[in-house]
Amino acid sequence: MQGLLTVLLFCATVCVISSEKLRFQKNAQDNLKVINFNQREENSGPYEPNWDSIDSRPLPGWYDEAKFGIFIHWGVYSVPAFKTEWFWRRWKDGNPDFVNFMKDNFKPKFTYPDFGPMFTAEMFDANHFADVLQASGAQYVVLTSKHHEGFTNWGSNYSWNWNAVDMGPNRDLVAELAGAVRSRTKLKFGLYYSLFEWFHPLYLKDAGNNFTTNEYVEMVMRPQLEEIVNKYNPSVIWSDGDIGPNEYWNSTDFLAWLYNDSPVKDYVVVNDRWGTGDSCHHGGYYTCSDRYDPGVLQAHKWENCFTIDKSSWGYRRDATITDYLTMDEITQTLAETISCGGNLLLNFGPTHDGRIIPIFEERLRQTGEWLKVNGEAVYGSHPWTAQNDTLTKGVWYTTKDGFVYAFVLDWPENNSLDLGSPIPSTGTVVEMLGVKTPLQWKKSTTEGATINIAFPVLAGPQLPCDYAWVLKISMV
Repeated sequence: MQGLLTVLLFCATVCVISSEKLRFQKNAQDNLKVINFNQREENSGPYEPNWDSIDSRPLPGWYDEAKFGIFIHWGVYSVPAFKTEWFWRRWKDGNPDFVNFMKDNFKPKFTYPDFGPMFTAEMFDANHFADVLQASGAQYVVLTSKHHEGFTNWGSNYSWNWNAVDMGPNRDLVAELAGAVRSRTKLKFGLYYSLFEWFHPLYLKDAGNNFTTNEYVEMVMRPQLEEIVNKYNPSVIWSDGDIGPNEYWNSTDFLAWLYNDSPVKDYVVVNDRWGTGDSCHHGGYYTCSDRYDPGVLQAHKWENCFTIDKSSWGYRRDATITDYLTMDEITQTLAETISCGGNLLLNFGPTHDGRIIPIFEERLRQTGEWLKVNGEAVYGSHPWTAQNDTLTKGVWYTTKDGFVYAFVLDWPENNSLDLGSPIPSTGTVVEMLGVKTPLQWKKSTTEGATINIAFPVLAGPQLPCDYAWVLKISMV
């Protein structure tokens, strides 16, 4: 079926975990099982409000083809911008760092909602955001429409006076970014939505009733979800904050409506956070946990969402330079993730006044420059028979159109690379993406190696990129 992507699941379970947590798998062509991320047990609907039916929906093919997206965490927590986007929760729980921060910097009766008018976004330029997103090489973007604090970045009819239109920016931030992304880029536009709100009285009432009542779901959560779907037509709904049983959230009923009758039914993708116990078991693609990185091929399509700031999803003022991922770390995680069948969702947090701080913009643009050279090994690729090399650490594989791509994280010593997974033939050709001349290779005499590749002697501007060099290998 056109648009459906098949991947190869390596079933020979020969794995060694090194001190760097990299897995090395034996290349065994005879022990392969074909997995189709997009199809599963195909069912074109209509879908019933139960997991057997919901889980039978094919994953729209664009998502697996995309491989790389950007996550944006933005809300009132961007005002205190201290330690974490969970600021309100940590403060109310009595964490001394947050209690002392408030005591030292704000008047005694200051409340968290008092931060709302200070979330101003006066510097927010949706066109600039869209241009940076386009430059990053990402194929989709997911913006927080509402985080656990309950503040909505659109003028929700179900969040009176606690939304970006009624206070603070007095602007529909979701509409502005959606419009800019769709008019200036080719990215798919998606929305994150937190099912619960930490301190919403109706949610607290339902939780106090052991979730036997569902006033919050009927009066807030379900209407808001339908609101953002009908108003913004997102290609992704990234659900979170699903504390409470699936029966309480009535998630399968919403997903049946989404897949059968909503304006995005033909192309929307969702994740797996729809109720306690659902994560990594039900939904569209799996996220399982924040920064999920299994390191081995998965049978179900999955996503690794992680942050440029290693400690926070939202912007924070107390970060230091060592708190930010380097490009070596970003490209390593990208290679590991897509080699094992996942997508990568890279997060940054704007400031309260609507800026992308320079180090975030730099990392996004650097990733885009790297993808300009190496994107053919990323977009639309499949996991290969071996996810990483059986001999040399720091080498990860994908395949596409009959070629094998090897992501080499470290330039080899003496420009000589031994690999143990690709088995060359007389017609094998080895190229480095971004280098015009094919590389020299020979059968290796090193124990456990199948091929030795001579890296080119390059320096400075001659290098195709500064990290994670990609080899394109044919006829192996």
